[in-house]
Amino acid sequence: MEARAVSKRIRMSARKMRLVIDQIRNADVNDAYSILQFSTKAAAEPIDKALRSAVANAVHKADQQGEVLDVDDLYVKEAYVNEGPTLRRYRAAGMGRAAPRRKRMSHVTVVVDTKE
Repeated sequence: MEARAVSKRIRMSARKMRLVIDQIRNADVNDAYSILQFSTKAAAEPIDKALRSAVANAVHKADQQGEVLDVDDLYVKEAYVNEGPTLRRYRAAGMGRAAPRRKRMSHVTVVVDTKE
C-alpha cells in the first residue's frame, strides 16, 4: 500500500535537507524515525513531520479499503527534496551598494510502501 506526503515551502535550502533525506531513503519506517530523532541537523524536524504524515496517510488509506496495516511493514520507498521558490531581499552594503540575500525554500516528498 503506497502512500505519499508532500511538505512545501520549508524555509531551508534543498542542499542541506538532502544530507538528511539521503540517510532515510530505502530504510524501514522505524529505523528512519530513530535516524531522524537522533540527527543533529535542523532539517531532521520537517523531514520527520513529512514521514509521519506519509505513514498516517498509508494507515488511513488502508482503513478506507477495509485492510489492516501494520506500521512495522512499511519502508521509505522514495524520499527526495526539490528546490522551492527563493525569497530575494537586499541589505545595505558598503559604499552605497546593495547586497542580495537569498532565502531559499524546499519541497519534501516522502513515499512509503509495504514490504513485499
